[in-house]
Amino acid sequence: MPIRGIKKLQAKPITTGPSKTLDKHKGERISVHLEDTITFIKGLLGTNEDLTIRHFHVFGQFPAVIIYFSNMINQNTVNSDIVKPLMYTPPHLLGRTIELPALKDVLMNDALYHSESKPEGVLTVLVESILKGETVVAVDGLEEAFLIGTRNIDKRAIDQPATEQVIRGPREGFIEPLGTNISLIRYRLQSPDLRVQTMEIGRRTKSKVAICYMDGITSPELLKEVNNRLSKIDIDGVIDSGYLEQFIEDNQYSPFPQVQYTERPDKVVANLLEGRVSILVDGSPLALVVPTVFSQFYQTVEDYTERFVLMSSIRMARLIALMFSLIFPSIYVSIISFNPELIPTEFAVAVAGGRAGVPFPAVIEVLIIEISMEILREATIRLPQQVGGALSIVGVLVIGQAAVAAGFASPITIVIIALTTIGSFATPAYNAALALRLLRFPLIIMAGTFGLYGVMIGLILIANHLLSLKSFGVPYLSPLIPGDFQGMKDLLIRGPLWWMNKRPSFLQPEDSTKLAKYTHDEMKKTKQNVLDPKNDKNQQEG
Repeated sequence: MPIRGIKKLQAKPITTGPSKTLDKHKGERISVHLEDTITFIKGLLGTNEDLTIRHFHVFGQFPAVIIYFSNMINQNTVNSDIVKPLMYTPPHLLGRTIELPALKDVLMNDALYHSESKPEGVLTVLVESILKGETVVAVDGLEEAFLIGTRNIDKRAIDQPATEQVIRGPREGFIEPLGTNISLIRYRLQSPDLRVQTMEIGRRTKSKVAICYMDGITSPELLKEVNNRLSKIDIDGVIDSGYLEQFIEDNQYSPFPQVQYTERPDKVVANLLEGRVSILVDGSPLALVVPTVFSQFYQTVEDYTERFVLMSSIRMARLIALMFSLIFPSIYVSIISFNPELIPTEFAVAVAGGRAGVPFPAVIEVLIIEISMEILREATIRLPQQVGGALSIVGVLVIGQAAVAAGFASPITIVIIALTTIGSFATPAYNAALALRLLRFPLIIMAGTFGLYGVMIGLILIANHLLSLKSFGVPYLSPLIPGDFQGMKDLLIRGPLWWMNKRPSFLQPEDSTKLAKYTHDEMKKTKQNVLDPKNDKNQQEG
């Protein structure tokens, strides 16, 4: 059984670390001579302008030193909670002689005001803690120094998520510090069953990774597999959660994402309550959620905060836009090139008139416009915000109109590409939309080569690939294949909340029930029209 609360896991032992000095001194303990400890730390950290080494006397008699990086700590905390109480003897100990053997207990129990303090005697641990933003206090004659948690990194304010816009729902999003992100999850999930396990990944960055799950809901086998995959990662540095995603997904060569990322705490909490596992990385505002199925990439927060009738229709429109973004250009190319008889006569005349002066075949024309649109989209993202909006308008209106006027492209092609682009924007998940955009090009080429047969072959290959994908053992097209009636209530449409009283069976949760079976029936029985005008006694008397 996992230990309750926060548990620290051991990652895979690193046998060939880049820091040869730390490996050479691994396990060495500090000397009772203060100058030896200072010399060792200076030798490892080298020359740094922000490294502060300040000498002082504990209680006015024991030589000591405090070491920290000035840009990573809270200076007021160091001054008021560490230096000041250590320099002055506590009032209740005045007149009492303090011997060196008892000094450690006096400092821990009577002098230090800071709650995050512990003794540590391993030199390499002290150096790594200083690099993380902690403060080290070493006293001459003691075989252990004191590690004090004073880290204080400047951070941006909690704001609305930039990549996941929401109309009805919470406005808070994750930021970079891991502690803040965990607090946002605990704020929404105030349950004693929430578990947070941590480990360090990255030989140089020593990035702290948190694994969040619900004890009593999440499958123990899933948790074990997540820990197993993460512990095997031996990399120089982890800058973002995307590094971990590429290692832990089942098929690294698939264009479809098998790990979902989000910067919304409420979305993480909803997935934890279903039995999934969330992975957070210190320094990244995006949390990973595993396992993932394809249906999650066209679902949004509003699907569950709004009424089910309205959001079911919106979800169907979203699915149509998703199909548009994948097959619309290839269908157009195949019909124009091989099966023009499928077009109504009046429309065929208009299409032929529009394409009269175009010098390219339909497949080349569509590929050129599609590639141009992708370049324009990428340029809009990379340009400064003030210029990007103007460029998108200029690109769509001016360049598109100029291409039609010059006979470079037909008007119907511009309309088809425009609808396709809008459809890709309607897909909520950026990584899933990117996969569909990538697959659009081979479908267009197959449509230009084999016609509708090529489109069908391409779709069959895509469907076959989706059927072969798994995320931590969960089939990618669950709950459609293999079929699960309970899961299908939230597949094409969003069923009422009282229909979805069970957690997804493909996650194999320990507790499968999330809603009391008779909640909706009881609500209907106990509802009363308390303000019905027929029951208004004052009105009846009047």
